This record gives sequence, C-alpha cells and structure tokens, in this order.
Amino acid sequence: MSSPDIASILENSRELDRLRKEQEDVLVEINKLHKKLQATPEVVEKPGDSSLARLKAMYIQAKDLSEREVTISNLLISQLDTSLPSGLPRQQRRKMDGNDQKRKRMKSDSDISRLSPSMWSYIEACVSFKDEQVAARVTSDAEKDEWFVVKVINFDEKTKEFEVLDEEPGDDEEGSGQKKYKLPASCIIPFPKRNDPLSTQEFPAGRNVLAVYPGTTALYKATVISTPRKRKSDEYLLEFDDDEEDGALPQRTVPFHKVVPLPEGHRQ
Repeated sequence: MSSPDIASILENSRELDRLRKEQEDVLVEINKLHKKLQATPEVVEKPGDSSLARLKAMYIQAKDLSEREVTISNLLISQLDTSLPSGLPRQQRRKMDGNDQKRKRMKSDSDISRLSPSMWSYIEACVSFKDEQVAARVTSDAEKDEWFVVKVINFDEKTKEFEVLDEEPGDDEEGSGQKKYKLPASCIIPFPKRNDPLSTQEFPAGRNVLAVYPGTTALYKATVISTPRKRKSDEYLLEFDDDEEDGALPQRTVPFHKVVPLPEGHRQ
C-alpha cells in the first residue's frame, strides 16, 4: 500500500472520529432539551417559544451527521478492502483444484460484482453526485491545500475516482477554458442541499469551516461569527483567514450551502 493510500485512510479515520465527537455533542444538547421539556412541558405553549423547533433542528443535525458517518465508514471499508493483500499466506494455501481454476478464469475485470451491500450503498451515493457542484481539493503540496467549486461529471466505479470539471479556472491557469480532474473521494466534499436548509448541519459560532469566498469559486478557511439561525436568514457571517482590510478582518456573508466542514490537517 502506497503512502498516499495510507494518508487517505488516516485522514478519513480522523474525519470519522470528528463526526462521532460532534454527534456526541449534539446528543448532549438533545438530552438537555429533553430534560427541560419533561420538567416544564408547558413552556411550549408560551408565545414565541422555539423549543420544539430547536429539538427538530438538532434531530435533523444528528441524522445528517449519522449519514455522513455511514458514507465515511463505507469509504474506509472500500479503501481497506482494496489495500488488504488477497489470499492466505503461502504456507496456508492449498493447491487449486479444477473448480478453483475455473473460478479464476471467470473472474471479472471489475470487482463490482462481488461488492458488499454497504459498498453498493457507498457507490450509489457517489454516483448520485453526478452533475452536482461539490468542493474539491484539486492540488495539494507541502505548503497549502487548494479547494475549488467543481462539477461532478462522472464517478468511476472501478477506480473509485470522481471525474470533475472546473468550469471557471483562474486567470493564472495554463491555457484557457475549463479543466478536468480525476480525484479520489478523499478530495471531494459535497455541499449542503440549498433547497433543504432544515436538514443541514449548522456550524456554531467560533467553528473553523471551509467556505466559498464571495464572488469567487475558491474555498478558504474561515471562522463562523454568526449562524443562519441567529441571523434568521440562509447565510453565515464569516471571517476569512488572511482577509485583512485596514488592519482588521471584515465579516462577510456566505450562503449556508457554500459552507462545509474544515478538513482535518487543512493547510492554507
């Protein structure tokens, strides 16, 4: 197994750990609200009380985190399946009989036919991103990661890679026109559904995120100043790193569907 493969597995493992910790935090808040409602159920009848709406939002957030955990878990299963050595150690192997030889000849060029149900679910999820915009890490070097908004053209079920299109490459790109990339799933982050804000995970104030800088298709690290719920809108108020103006960081609004979790170990 190559170093990039190991690095990808470790990165996804850290993301899985982060998701589980975030789920624990959400469950703690849900339990707190449960206790409050059990102690004073009449509070929901007061004008302007938002207890039930908050409870619904937290359940939706927990569901979203759980689904993300399933996706990452399935990805890790796939990565480990393809990385583990096949067969038994030499001293434990038995001679293949005629049936074994026949099965070997019948083996398909693709491993898709023998995927587990969980792997099928993962592939179906990846295929569903076709024609959608996602955040993608198209380059990575020792100093920084570069993330851009791209469109998914295809998902290769054999190589487990996404083919994506950068529809608006920068002026400094070689040549002109749109650029295509083939990227592993570890370099892809789906955006929240813009038509379903209530089912979207909301990042609390103070959380570091990755967000599309206004007027561009590039994503940068930012800090949440205020959430859509607090602002009573569909936008976050963010401060982008290294976005200094007149000695201070300006606060910029970004739609919720252009904000995603900050990847573990992000370099900028």
